[in-house]
Amino acid sequence: MRLVTWNINSIRLRFPLLARVAEELKPDVICLQETKVTDDLFPTVECRALGFPYLGFHGMKGYNGVAILSKRPIDALRMPSWCERTDCRHLIAHIGNTEVHSVYVPAGGDIPDPDANPKFAHKLDFLRQLTAWYGATYTPDSRVVVAGDLNIAPLETDVWSHKQLLSVVSHTPIEVELLNAMQGSVPFVDALRHFIPPAERLFTWWSYRSPDWTKNDRGRRLDHVWVTPALKDSLRSAQVLRDARAWTQPSDHVPVLVELAD
Repeated sequence: MRLVTWNINSIRLRFPLLARVAEELKPDVICLQETKVTDDLFPTVECRALGFPYLGFHGMKGYNGVAILSKRPIDALRMPSWCERTDCRHLIAHIGNTEVHSVYVPAGGDIPDPDANPKFAHKLDFLRQLTAWYGATYTPDSRVVVAGDLNIAPLETDVWSHKQLLSVVSHTPIEVELLNAMQGSVPFVDALRHFIPPAERLFTWWSYRSPDWTKNDRGRRLDHVWVTPALKDSLRSAQVLRDARAWTQPSDHVPVLVELAD
């Protein structure tokens, strides 16, 4: 199974780029975040025309939204909600004998203080709740893939400057601690770092604010694919489609591909 995860930042605006991803990476499953569209306006006909007859989507107007596009039958869908909000951040598709999760963790705003910033408090609570649920719901023998924009760059090599970003939301110690706890809840295997050594810099996001992202390369690895230990030996390859950040009218995130043997 070739699985792509991508924060597309509006599926309708960037549908031509989605078509390009489907053509270049030839995925069997695509997990999307920030689809930014209500379910009644989701481009179902267009997605099926790309070769994905099986669709799951959970969206809202203007922001958030997750989706899973599959060439293989989706047997069931679930849409968990966290922090007493229905904000369309988590979608689960049962594909064969594997659960695929498309997850969009809250960004958390700009101030890394939960007392001063409700958005940051929400992010921390979201991580805590999801961690408790994963730990209570799954075991190492479960067949689960978690893919999405987790909005945290955990390693020093997942950011352009560890020292300068320690107090910047997405790389603060409390966020990294909570993300590590979520990964350890089952525990999950970091599929990208399974192939790409932790000592090597690896980014999946570059800010729109950067005048020349290719020159200063001030990126962060915010997009992740995790698998349960039962799937670790199935991992075959991983790729970050860095070039997609230079496409016309791009998302600020790029697609991430992980291949697993059947």
